[in-house]
Amino acid sequence: MISRKTKYALKALVHLANRQNTDPVLISELSRAESIPKKFLEFILLSLRKGGVLQSRVGKGGGYYLALAPSKVTLGSVIRILEGDSASIQCLSETNYARCDECQDETICGIRLVMVDVDRVMTQVLDGLTLADMVERSKTASQKQSKILDFSI
Repeated sequence: MISRKTKYALKALVHLANRQNTDPVLISELSRAESIPKKFLEFILLSLRKGGVLQSRVGKGGGYYLALAPSKVTLGSVIRILEGDSASIQCLSETNYARCDECQDETICGIRLVMVDVDRVMTQVLDGLTLADMVERSKTASQKQSKILDFSI
């Protein structure tokens, strides 16, 4: 499960990807448009800038903008920047490894052996989906919804 921080980051990134121009967006504008607490958003955007997903400009006309094309920003990279690795159990984590208390031998642990496959597939999916995919899917769903006729009274 992704955290609220990551959900807010994805909302902010989709907002930036949907913009027709590439002018930087002020934190206050982004906060208001996406209903994200400003202080929390500042922390999120700073992390994304340090992770190479965003760039910023200071001064008049400043703000944040995408450092990469939306088709180059994967969901997996955003999640790793904000959450660390996405291991389902701690003994598979590359950044926060800890041995399971109840495990006698990791090499034969059935749970671990199965979760390796789960994590591999999840990583492949997240690294295969981009910000552009999110934008496109949202637009497609919106277009489908607008074609639905509601005859209720």
